[in-house]
Amino acid sequence: MGYREDDLWRLLAEARDLPSGERQIALVERVVGDADMIGADRLRFTARMLATHAYHRGGQPAKAVTTFSWCLDEYDRRPGDRGEEDGRLLLWQFKYVVGALTALPDQPLERANRLVDDMERRYLAGGHSPHAVYRQRWGIAHHAGAVTAAAEWYGRWCAAPRDENSDCVGCDAVARVNHLVVTGRDEEALAVAVPVLARDMTCAEQPRSLLTALMLPYLRTGRHREAGDAHRRGYRLMRGDLASLGSIADHLAFCAATGNGVRGREIVERHLSWLDRSPSPWATMRFAAAAAGMLDRLGDPVDPPVGELAAQLASRAREIAARFDARNGTARQGRDVEELLTASTLVEYLPLSAVEGRERTVSRRRSPVAPPTRPGHADQASGSGDTGGVDGAGGVGHPGVADEGHPDEGYPDDPTELLDLAERLFREHRTAAAQAAWHVFDRRYPPEGTNALLTARRVDGRGLVAAGEERHDDAEREWREAAARYADAGDEVRRLVTVSRLGTLLCGDDRTGRYDEGFAMVETATRDLLVRGSPDRWVGAELRLAYVLGLGQRPTAALAAVERAAAHLASVPGPPDRLLAAEVAMRRAQFLLTLGRPVEAAAAAATAREHFAVAGEPPAVALAWLLSAHALADLADHAGAAAAFGAALERSTEPDVVLSGQHGRGRALLATGESAAAVDALVEAVAGFVAAGNDQATAYARLDLASAYHGCGRALDAAEVAEVALPELERLGAQEAADRCRYLLSLVYRALDQADEALGLLDQLVTNLDGFDNLPGRSQMHEEAGHILYRADHDAAAARRFGAAADGYRDAGLALDEVRARRWTAVALRWADDLDQAMVTLATAERRVGQLPADEPSITWERAMLALDGSRVFIGADRLDDALGRAEMSGAGFRSIGAFTEALQADLLRAELLIRLERPAAAEPVLRAVLATAPHRSPMQRGGAWLLSEVMVALGRAAEAATVRAQYDLDET
Repeated sequence: MGYREDDLWRLLAEARDLPSGERQIALVERVVGDADMIGADRLRFTARMLATHAYHRGGQPAKAVTTFSWCLDEYDRRPGDRGEEDGRLLLWQFKYVVGALTALPDQPLERANRLVDDMERRYLAGGHSPHAVYRQRWGIAHHAGAVTAAAEWYGRWCAAPRDENSDCVGCDAVARVNHLVVTGRDEEALAVAVPVLARDMTCAEQPRSLLTALMLPYLRTGRHREAGDAHRRGYRLMRGDLASLGSIADHLAFCAATGNGVRGREIVERHLSWLDRSPSPWATMRFAAAAAGMLDRLGDPVDPPVGELAAQLASRAREIAARFDARNGTARQGRDVEELLTASTLVEYLPLSAVEGRERTVSRRRSPVAPPTRPGHADQASGSGDTGGVDGAGGVGHPGVADEGHPDEGYPDDPTELLDLAERLFREHRTAAAQAAWHVFDRRYPPEGTNALLTARRVDGRGLVAAGEERHDDAEREWREAAARYADAGDEVRRLVTVSRLGTLLCGDDRTGRYDEGFAMVETATRDLLVRGSPDRWVGAELRLAYVLGLGQRPTAALAAVERAAAHLASVPGPPDRLLAAEVAMRRAQFLLTLGRPVEAAAAAATAREHFAVAGEPPAVALAWLLSAHALADLADHAGAAAAFGAALERSTEPDVVLSGQHGRGRALLATGESAAAVDALVEAVAGFVAAGNDQATAYARLDLASAYHGCGRALDAAEVAEVALPELERLGAQEAADRCRYLLSLVYRALDQADEALGLLDQLVTNLDGFDNLPGRSQMHEEAGHILYRADHDAAAARRFGAAADGYRDAGLALDEVRARRWTAVALRWADDLDQAMVTLATAERRVGQLPADEPSITWERAMLALDGSRVFIGADRLDDALGRAEMSGAGFRSIGAFTEALQADLLRAELLIRLERPAAAEPVLRAVLATAPHRSPMQRGGAWLLSEVMVALGRAAEAATVRAQYDLDET
């Protein structure tokens, strides 16, 4: 079904408002086709002019040649029917088409040269600078490898004055950098381009193209950090843009040159399918060559498909290069392709983030059994004569331990005492010292000459070490042997202890699903030990039972077992075993935390630290500090938690303690607002978790690190970390954390001007936050999406999202939020030229705010802001008297709650309305009051000064107007 011409003009306006890409191209092509059908000449021309722009920005430059040629012929055929703006746009679009012809090997290069001749003729006839013409002549020579001609045109181009037809300063700098880099003048390239990066650039191709051009000169001049940042920022800004496929090749080449093969392969995989809809043969050639070179560098002989793909891409790139060189009469493009295929590495490895750098330096290891830093992460077994502490990392230097020069000296001569020493050292988390003592025992007392009980204890010790290193199969084998040997030796109590340990091992081994079997072993052994053992053995038995109850998600029963252990400990005659007392207190703290009783948990952890202090502060004290830290975090004492985590880090080198301390300290610092300090700890935590193979901890730590980066304004780092964390969290099924990550990414993308990506994430959150209970959250996502669209001048779309937010807030009973969202809806509708609906929405908002209490500052503020924005809506409807009343009401409301900055804004609008209503005398005192209170040299002060000068002129006081302008340094023109 066809459209009326008015409908088509409306569709064309809608197409102009769309972002570059397939949607815009499809809509403008539809308008072109229907305009041709109905014979609307003006529309046919205007639509094709927009199509040329859409094709250029949307990655279809060959089509731009056709529409541009049609428009140029039409303009020349009927120049009187075309406006000045049409001529200006055509002069600008010459540059699009010259570039397109250069990138198409089936188009003679002479055609591009003739087009530049025509461009130059028109520029000279219009009195324009030849700056843009010389730039295009240089581009053709540069592409063809005509070195002498390129140098000549480069000199003329740089010498010619810039004018309105010149490329933006960023795009101009990109071309100059390309020339200087090819001629080996990297320092000059940096001198040209780096100052431009500091400018505000509104061009769609900047700063991404400039950053891309700077990667190589940064790298070759040793500015490695700047090179890495240029790659990360530049690639991020172009990775969603099909038209940038040829430039993405430069980022692949950068990855190949800096040892970032994994990242390079990800880029190849992300964009390989784009070759099917490539913008041009030139883009295809560049990407294919860079991708082939990247894949070749991966050197993976066990992945034949990768090698086959690399060969296919290389062949494709060479074939296209041959076509270009045949057309151009030079070998330039072929040489460029070979350089991409075979270029050498410039830097062995350039870390692109702090995390990547640490991941490369932290060797991958298996994580030992986790310490009891949080509920469910208790140690393998427990203590006193049970010698069941977790694997620790302590140094030598304990009394009785030999030095390296005399490995067997300083140890007890009695074998029983030697094993007692090794087991105690292990309980204290002095693993290295414990193993040294055991090795001395092995040298002194071989199994064939040792009695059955000592041999059983030695096997038992090997089980402790294996369990601590998470060698579960080895630990099970050793403990089963130890239990059998204890039975042979007639030591039933030690046999039961070992069986109990074995049961805890089975309960905690997620690989085997043997919890029930293990729990039965622990429960039976505990019951028997309470009959056969002594009180100190009862303590260890109850603690092991508490541990497996905790694993079974029975924290109340676990705490009861700990309390029984404490009672048994109190009945032990003589001085208390401080290590055992500390462990009882730590277990108590652990399960109190699980049960949501952090005050008691903090007290229990402090008790544990006191016992450890009396025992000489062994490395195991770090576990008590970790529990203290978690309790303080649960109590929202984040500064205290950060200090406690730091204390744990100072007291242990055990990998899991260090990782838990780093992650916890980073989170605590983040909660106190010390984001920059949190970054360092969280970088270490992420790298450590990666090395340990702990995927779940890695994902959550990445999310925390992304939050820390965002908190200290490092949006690029935040984005890269969160983009890795999000799929990891999704794989883990951590929906809530994944949604938190999505929201964080939406904020970061807004900071990076990636509006489309931010909108996509907010839309996903709207879907995920389904259900009535999540109405406030969904409404917030709609509202934030509305602000993104509003800032991008997509006013009608913004109004729809604000309206959805308002309806959601209404249904959730959040009246003030509803008023705010309806206010924004009205403002967006006003700029979308839907004034009737804007007025209806404004009336609804005013009715709703009138139903709210009058004495709450937040409501007063919103009421005043509604009056201010309502005034602007009435201005759009040309109802200036009504607008004036609302501006006056707004200023009074703001002043009543001390919101003086907002009151000044209302006063400026009020004064402007008085001027428009031809009441300059009434505007004068308002403006003088503004100037008396506005911050010095602020936009409000300058705006007030401009308006006051206009008032003076209107009142016939030109001299006073000049004085005002001079006083506030205003340009009198």
